[in-house]
Amino acid sequence: MQNLVIEAIARGGYLGIALLMALENIIPPIPSEVIMGVGGVLLARGEMQFWPLMIAGTVGTTAGNYFWYWVGHKCGYQRLEPFVTRYGRWLTLEFEDIERAAGFFRRYGQWVVFGLRFSPFLRTMVSLPAGLAHMSVWRFLSFTFCGAAIWNAILIEGGRRLAPLIARYEYVANWAIGISVVAMVAWYIWRVATWQPRQRDDRGKD
Repeated sequence: MQNLVIEAIARGGYLGIALLMALENIIPPIPSEVIMGVGGVLLARGEMQFWPLMIAGTVGTTAGNYFWYWVGHKCGYQRLEPFVTRYGRWLTLEFEDIERAAGFFRRYGQWVVFGLRFSPFLRTMVSLPAGLAHMSVWRFLSFTFCGAAIWNAILIEGGRRLAPLIARYEYVANWAIGISVVAMVAWYIWRVATWQPRQRDDRGKD
């Protein structure tokens, strides 16, 4: 499993890294920690270089986050709420989650877009309220890019430092990666199977 994941990412190259990182911010089950961590392993092996890897991952992250910003910016609350209510099961997302993120965004201001790049749970979610609040697109892209660049650099360095241990304890690494993949798929299936919309009071929104 370990070699399969590493080789798949290696074959995709920098373009593959960018695409995976974009999808990671659109489709919940794909973790950036694995993608950029494996990139760090490939860096240690001499199969990738730091700056192209970091830029590809950061561009992909920014593109994926811009997708949700664009959705929020174009749809607004009135059109977004029925969509999330209808398809929330497959997104593993409820509109209440968006409202919480919007409240957090309003409370802490636009710098939250930068700060939440380091949060594994809220870094993508904040893009929707940023769009709903009609945050300047260039400011959103700048804050997202800078925060993502720092986070991706940390993940790459972590993967690079772990590469000798992964090579040394290959059997353990195979089990760890396999269990992680199974756990992520099982979590997604469980979320879809058990998802139920919460009862909410109607509120007027712009």
